Amino acid sequence: MASALASVRKRPATDSMKARTPVVYVIDDDASMREAIRNLLESVQLSVETYASPQAFLDAASLDSPSCLVLDVRLPDGSGLDFQAVLIQRGVRIPIIFITGHGDVVMSVRAMKAGAVEFLTKPFRDQELLDAVYHAIDRDRAYRHQQAEQEGIRERYASLTPREKEVMALVVGGKSNRQIGSEIGIRQATVKFHRGKVMVKMRVDSVAHLVRMAEQLDIPRPKSRCSGTIG
Repeated sequence: MASALASVRKRPATDSMKARTPVVYVIDDDASMREAIRNLLESVQLSVETYASPQAFLDAASLDSPSCLVLDVRLPDGSGLDFQAVLIQRGVRIPIIFITGHGDVVMSVRAMKAGAVEFLTKPFRDQELLDAVYHAIDRDRAYRHQQAEQEGIRERYASLTPREKEVMALVVGGKSNRQIGSEIGIRQATVKFHRGKVMVKMRVDSVAHLVRMAEQLDIPRPKSRCSGTIG
């Protein structure tokens, strides 16, 4: 199982992914239940992939689109709750909706604490499942968007020169151009030049926006140093 998990790790979201059709994955060893869920979801134009076991899911699922997993709690080769734990451990993030005919409060609490979207006891109403699926897909879409934004920020920051990174850290630390020049030993005009390049490369139009990006990147402030050299 562990070797197959790498193949289903979510890739960072991109603009092209935003238009992709959401996919609902269903894992249930009961063929009639899998078909019933497929029919329901396809009746509202959702794309569905069904599997009889977690291993079949791991072998075939790509998770390239916004998605969620409808997972039976009791499976022939193990517990759905244990499979949830395995996915979390391996860094495979997908919103999970548990379904079960033998649920209890302890199971429900464990599943929800681990991040499950919903815990439905069979027989459940069609609308209950649909509502849970829509909510799960929205959650996954938001997560992918956030990941794409963070990746974009990291790429922009990586494009900065060492000097630009140094200036950026001091700017978000609240230092003025004069203070920055004194801190790193360069002229104010040079500080303004580097500061302008930082704003352009990071694609921001205000220091407040730059500060928010720096917080996401967890940028450390450079150590203070004194220098008599003016460059």
